[in-house]
Amino acid sequence: MGEGALITLLAGPTASGKSALALETAARTGAVIVNADSQQLYADLRVLSARPSAEEEARAEHRLYGVADAADAWSAGRWSRAVAPVLEDLAAARRPALLVGGTGLYFMALTKGLADIPDVPMEVREAAGALYDRLGETAFRSRLARLDPAAAARIEAGDRQRLTRAMAVAEHTGRALSDWTAETTPLLAPGSWTGRVVEPDRATLYAACDARVARMVEAGALDEVRGLVARGLDPALPAMKAVGVREFAAHLAGETSLAAAVEATRQATRNYAKRQLTWFRNQTPEWARLGGGAGPG
Repeated sequence: MGEGALITLLAGPTASGKSALALETAARTGAVIVNADSQQLYADLRVLSARPSAEEEARAEHRLYGVADAADAWSAGRWSRAVAPVLEDLAAARRPALLVGGTGLYFMALTKGLADIPDVPMEVREAAGALYDRLGETAFRSRLARLDPAAAARIEAGDRQRLTRAMAVAEHTGRALSDWTAETTPLLAPGSWTGRVVEPDRATLYAACDARVARMVEAGALDEVRGLVARGLDPALPAMKAVGVREFAAHLAGETSLAAAVEATRQATRNYAKRQLTWFRNQTPEWARLGGGAGPG
């Protein structure tokens, strides 16, 4: 996929200025901006995810922004299945694509591939977790080794989540997770894309993170969180794990002051940005680096 298309991947941490740079690039090249950020998928998170505003979306064509409901759990695999036809359409029309976001797994799917593992039913995942709790890690790992010896040997001690996932996949599909992950095909053909990372210096980035939280409060973050809380959604859903949801929900529940919620959200945003910086430095060392003016996006 991506043959004959002009594709640019623009990655970077939150508040680094990706969205502003994308708009400038789209204005200059006519590129269609395609979302590669897991939180900006959700219609319910326009403010908390700093999704492009209606005015910004009117300045250039945007795809896959605000297309999911908070009750719907999107994975990197599901995003891959959604973005593939978008890229095919743009390639057929000879239109440049600009994929913008901060979700590392999405860029990995594009350039290196992700395993197309079937969805595992909740009851199978819960059964694997219950088995782990009943047996303990050592006995659980021994049982997993019969089904997926590579995973049992590879997964670090104490990593309950990955151990139980490997068990659930093996039980549900009849095939080892290690075998699934060995079969990966990138969405984009080698040589069909250019990768860039917006990487401001850390002090500038952290200041931008703090300023973003202030803008979110002014733009209605509390109302957005209030609407999410009122729906009684499972807190394990990806949208409910967005930075700011837990912190502002605590304030709305009377558990903390607004000032404390704002400071907690600022800290969580800085922590998130730091993790993203580390991921892109480790996983995309060969991509061009742009200093960027930290800000929206």
